[in-house]
Amino acid sequence: MKGLRHPFLQGAIVIAVGFVIFKYVIGYVLPVFGIASAPVPASVVFQYTLTVLVGVLLYMSAEESRWEKFREPLKRTMVDHDRRRLRGVLMVAIPALVGWLAYQNVKPSFGAPATLRSVHPAPPNQITYRGLPIELRGLENPLRHSGTLEEHVAVGRAIYTKNCVPCHGDRLDGDGHFAGAFNPIPADFTAPGTLPQLTESFVFWRIAKGGPGLPQEGAPWNSAMPAWENILEQDEIWATIIYLYEQSGASPRTWEAEGEEGAEE
Repeated sequence: MKGLRHPFLQGAIVIAVGFVIFKYVIGYVLPVFGIASAPVPASVVFQYTLTVLVGVLLYMSAEESRWEKFREPLKRTMVDHDRRRLRGVLMVAIPALVGWLAYQNVKPSFGAPATLRSVHPAPPNQITYRGLPIELRGLENPLRHSGTLEEHVAVGRAIYTKNCVPCHGDRLDGDGHFAGAFNPIPADFTAPGTLPQLTESFVFWRIAKGGPGLPQEGAPWNSAMPAWENILEQDEIWATIIYLYEQSGASPRTWEAEGEEGAEE
């Protein structure tokens, strides 16, 4: 118990107790006793603990004798010859700890969002494509009424291979080389809940506007897909859509089916 009288140990105990109170007691213990509270954010815990540290240093330095005794262990650790091994350990441990804390602060988080996200949010009735208005409701793929299916599939395959394979994969299953770097991962066009549930105009809107064009219900996990209207012509997007449906073996949802479901609701 004699060691507890040392100012350095006393200061360390005060800081540790303050951290425990801010981190655990306020948010987790008080509610058990019926005292309304919420977990304190990590940034606030850090600020409060830093305030306690400053208070401890101010108190210890208020008297010269107490300050000398407080910093004695630090001074001995940094100067005494018999503590050179401890200095070596600290020279490795402290930078490693700082690096680990920095990594924890910047590493990406893959936790579920606080609010529900709509995977297929409702499209707007009208969009603009390079400044020109396009009515989405009732819109059908114009290439299905011109040219041949083989020609459109060939064009769509070339565009998909050039621009989409790195993320969506050569099998259209959302397992491209870069897929693991995104959250959420790219869409799986082979899944029964994807293309068969969508009209071609919906797919056109999502490709043209990409992640930046998602409405609020598409957040907070916004898509990383770029807005392809800045890169592709309209007919190139429509040809790519035909390729997606043909390659996946799915049939696009029709506006007749869309209207029937709306009537049932």
